[in-house]
Amino acid sequence: MRFVWPVLAFLVGLVPLIAPLAPVPHSALTVATALWIAGLVWLAPRKPEWALLLTGPLFAVNNLWAHATTAFVIFAACRRVPRLGRLWALLGATMVLQSAFSLLQVSYQTLPWDEALLGAVVGSVFFVLVPATSGMLLGRRRPMVRLLQERNEYLERARALTAASARSEERAHIAGEMHDMLGHRLSLISIHAGALELATASRAPQLHEQAELIRTTSSLAMAELREILGVLRTNPEPETLDEDTGTRSDIAALVASSVDAGISVSLDWSGDDLHGADPRTRRAVHRVVREALTNVHKHAASARTRVQIAVQGGRARIQVVNGPASAVPGKGTRRGLIGLEERVGLLGGSFSAGPPAEGGFRVAADVPLHPAAQSDQTVTEVAEVPPPLAAEVLTVPRVLGGGCLGLLALLPIAGALIVLLLFALFNPTQMNAPYFDSLKVGVTPEEEVLDQFGVGQLGVDGCSRFQTSHNTELHYKLCFRDGKLHTKEQEGP
Repeated sequence: MRFVWPVLAFLVGLVPLIAPLAPVPHSALTVATALWIAGLVWLAPRKPEWALLLTGPLFAVNNLWAHATTAFVIFAACRRVPRLGRLWALLGATMVLQSAFSLLQVSYQTLPWDEALLGAVVGSVFFVLVPATSGMLLGRRRPMVRLLQERNEYLERARALTAASARSEERAHIAGEMHDMLGHRLSLISIHAGALELATASRAPQLHEQAELIRTTSSLAMAELREILGVLRTNPEPETLDEDTGTRSDIAALVASSVDAGISVSLDWSGDDLHGADPRTRRAVHRVVREALTNVHKHAASARTRVQIAVQGGRARIQVVNGPASAVPGKGTRRGLIGLEERVGLLGGSFSAGPPAEGGFRVAADVPLHPAAQSDQTVTEVAEVPPPLAAEVLTVPRVLGGGCLGLLALLPIAGALIVLLLFALFNPTQMNAPYFDSLKVGVTPEEEVLDQFGVGQLGVDGCSRFQTSHNTELHYKLCFRDGKLHTKEQEGP
């Protein structure tokens, strides 16, 4: 599109050579004005100030098609002049130049000076102010829309940050309430369970195992509560995470505590230890094994259970399988399993839980040893902000507004075409031979001819030419001076 518009402007400037509906200048001047307007169309986006001023010389030549095309040049130039004061100064200078050059046309020289000056000023206003207003308004709208978009984006992000801060405060409040209420109660239960365990060891050995189970369960509940509080406080790692969490020794300790509680559990570990793995991976391994063993305690205490962990290929594969239970297992809420699935999924791993074909229950997970880094809470919240509307997104008001402003630039073009059409329709340029013979040099007034036949086709010499009614190739040439017929002659091919 870089050279399409200049080429179109050049072709429009050559129209008078094909359809001479108005006084036609010399063919060389027509070609020169066509080249001039094509150059201005190319120059307007690059040097808008010079393009505005250089439209003036075009009006010294009576090429109405080139004059109409200057509306696009002025429209494009005014959209790109940022300073309003400078733009108005350029428009004033452009109007003065166009008016001055218009007075050099032959058609203006035959008019009285006051009428010629008025016509030149009105023409410059028509071809300058109307498209300039349209281009100026559209040019000022673009930075305003960009500013509104930036403010909207700022407000959206501020709203998202405020909402994130409010959520963080609410979660911290909930965590504090849970810590103050549930934490205290569970601590008391754990203390009393420890005392009960010591008492039953000597006084009621048959109840010792149950007392020990109460103590271990309360300790496990306290640890889980601390972990939940850590999540609510937006802490990415659990408070109980240490260098041994999720390692072989840690999993062996979990298995041993289950064995001490009366569960038949075995551990099968293959591959390297997890000391060098990501803390999130070690935490996930610990959580999967602990949750699975907790479910075994709740629903299948009499079943044989096997914990398998395989570390190879940069991944850790965990599987906890228990056989069928002798008693009917109770129905759980599956909240723990759902939490495990979400935790493993965030690390880029896979999780499954359900009864296998041979019966019982199986919990399996596959997590990478070094998962991808996870963005913090603030970034996640801000990312939820919807993107701002692009500058090119069209809405009905913008289409209507931009279309109405764009039509202002077309008014000079439409006005020029209407003038040409009216000139062609209401200008009876054909003159019969008897009337031509009746015209007397120095006697016949100019108004008489103009009233009956119009101005005809004006030439560069200021004379009017009329087609003959009996021969389309023959023209009558009439020249007027001081309101009277000065010369008359016939022109043939």
